[in-house]
Amino acid sequence: MIERIHTSARASKIVKHNGTIYLTGQVAEGASVTVQTQGILAKIEALLEDAGSDTSHMLQATIWLADISDFQEMNAVWDAWVPEGYAPARACGEAKLARDILKVEIIVTAAVKVL
Repeated sequence: MIERIHTSARASKIVKHNGTIYLTGQVAEGASVTVQTQGILAKIEALLEDAGSDTSHMLQATIWLADISDFQEMNAVWDAWVPEGYAPARACGEAKLARDILKVEIIVTAAVKVL
């Protein structure tokens, strides 16, 4: 069974299938990579909670930076956020994002928490 949560005409923010949670790419506005990354990670936490999971159940993350020179700044926020011992498989690259003001986009796949 496939379950779609927070669905619009264009995308679902969450798709659940066979115990796996797929989140749509998350972005946030702000003047810096730090502020945007913090906003994105807060959104991811909320979406994982809505889907019946949490950050300790992340399986994979894909991070897109508008400018790869922001890698260390983004990592400082990421490293403080990921629960110790629960880092997901991760890729990070540079890409032109949907709007010029965006500096970071993060896509997460996670497992549903088993109660």
